[in-house]
Amino acid sequence: MATINLLPWREERREELKKQFLVMLAGILIAACAVIFVWQSLLNSQIESQLTRNQILQRNINQLEDQVREINALKKQKKELVERMTVIQSLQGNRPVIVHIFDEIVRTLPDGVYFKSISRKGNQLTIVGVAESNNRVSSLMRQLDSSDWFDQPNLQEVKASKSAGGTANDFSLLVNIVSPSQDNNENIKS
Repeated sequence: MATINLLPWREERREELKKQFLVMLAGILIAACAVIFVWQSLLNSQIESQLTRNQILQRNINQLEDQVREINALKKQKKELVERMTVIQSLQGNRPVIVHIFDEIVRTLPDGVYFKSISRKGNQLTIVGVAESNNRVSSLMRQLDSSDWFDQPNLQEVKASKSAGGTANDFSLLVNIVSPSQDNNENIKS
């Protein structure tokens, strides 16, 4: 029999398979790198898209916050205007009250009494004056108490007048101002 040496052929076949393996390995490696590159590009694209959307949302949020600040400023301005209108309306409504008060002061003033000063603080009048006698002060207080516009006269001080001489007295009294309609409403509630 003839001897056939198959070893070199096997060796060549092994080398060829090894080369094919390395080529396939290189191809798989290149394909894997391409897949990774495409995947990374896709992720970067999605991240950039999301960042763009976030910027648009932030811009819209800033615009809405500006509008909210504007609305709050307008609400504050509206509240101030309503308060001013309320004050103006109350002043307009109370305008004739001072005329009635002065008219009522003149009507309640008895002979022999004159006022040095009248001051108002809220709904309370402080009257400082001079009377010929204590009876005149009492008469003034009774007339103030019977008035529809005044309530609860309270004598603060009576002393002999140094400037008027004789039996004249300086006095100071407090009296509350009451609107006749307010007084009637209180009586109806009672």
